[in-house]
Amino acid sequence: MVGKFGGDVSPHDTWQRLVADSQAVLMDVRTEAEWAAVGGPDLSSLNRPVIRVEWQQPTGLRNPSFAEAVAAEGVQPRHPVYVICRSGVRSRAAAELLAALGYTTYNVANGFEGQMDGAGHRTLNGWKIDGLPATPN
Repeated sequence: MVGKFGGDVSPHDTWQRLVADSQAVLMDVRTEAEWAAVGGPDLSSLNRPVIRVEWQQPTGLRNPSFAEAVAAEGVQPRHPVYVICRSGVRSRAAAELLAALGYTTYNVANGFEGQMDGAGHRTLNGWKIDGLPATPN
């Protein structure tokens, strides 16, 4: 089965697609430490969870059980999967891998925290800066 990587989608467009399609999945591939420190997207108003599967281990190496963990969460190839990380880099790699495994995936551009401004702060864009539903840190 061949999947499809649909490219980058803005956080706002991702939210609209999640609202419109009850089968769509939001997968957060950041680390457990990131989820605890800065919070994350919140889909409780849609009565759905955010699927959390770490793309990388604390060592920085890719999680060798990533694909198995995604399947264990009940995500199926028929579900459109929107993948998010801190800034959109890890999520793109994860989305591309899942597409190669038969899923239809999209990368949430600029991630949860977004890109850094000139002062080194993440204040330019991303899910959190766009004011989309999020859990507190």
